[in-house]
Amino acid sequence: MAEEAQQNGDDENVVLFDVDENGVATYTLNRPERNNGWNPVMERRYYGLLAEADTNPAVRVNIVTGAGRAFCPGVDTGRLEGQASAAKFDLLGRQSPTTPLSTRKPLIAAINGACAGMGLVQALVADVRFAARGAKFTTAFVRRGLAAEYGIAYLLPRLIGQGKALDLLLSGRVFDADEALELGVVNRVYEKDELLDATREYATDMAKNASPSSLAIIRHQVWTSLDQDFDTSLRDHYRSMGHQAEGLDFKEGVASFLEKRAPDFAPLPDDLLPWEITGTRIESAFTILGERGE
Repeated sequence: MAEEAQQNGDDENVVLFDVDENGVATYTLNRPERNNGWNPVMERRYYGLLAEADTNPAVRVNIVTGAGRAFCPGVDTGRLEGQASAAKFDLLGRQSPTTPLSTRKPLIAAINGACAGMGLVQALVADVRFAARGAKFTTAFVRRGLAAEYGIAYLLPRLIGQGKALDLLLSGRVFDADEALELGVVNRVYEKDELLDATREYATDMAKNASPSSLAIIRHQVWTSLDQDFDTSLRDHYRSMGHQAEGLDFKEGVASFLEKRAPDFAPLPDDLLPWEITGTRIESAFTILGERGE
């Protein structure tokens, strides 16, 4: 079957990649005939492209979106049926759903349609989320007899607060983009035909005017600070501050400001690893999973 072949092979068309002249890369989840249902092929292709872009000097900012009418409604329904009848739960060899947090460049989710389950987790590990008006969201797990999966019970309360997160997780109800904006799940809502252009405009401004090293350091600071005590976070901040204050991007940032011109920041150096600067790393983002995800 075509579905089996795609699940077992590395089809480069399952996620499309494009990078423009401004350094904005777009990753399009491209299984519209399955509403971009998540499977291991999509997982390998998407995470592999992100890893390649992380050391590609032509890429400064990343955008992920979906082909057709959906962003990603979660695990492909064909796989769900197989998992429901399987004798045991098995994630052996799979990459962690938090893998995007192991990369260094900003990731923006342009949520063009249905976003649920694993698709919602992928949106939550993006740094910024824009949605198309009318896009539908749901956590879904409780209505499938599942636990809150892949870290969503950690991520969602930290984004929108415990009470709102419990509402969405325990009810499994569907909510639309405008409510997602009100809840704080997304940052902005655009009309569907404006979403990608607006997201690219936002990303282009970042690519042209923000220091790549500062972007890498700051997103690392925010993500690693989520579960740190203040003193530990402040220690990591001082280490980051010292690194950046002694770097070339700081000199260029000040010079361009004083000279009233656009900055000319160099690409992100391959050897700038924020976790080596701060001494703190999100270990799950670098993990290949065991049989039960541990």
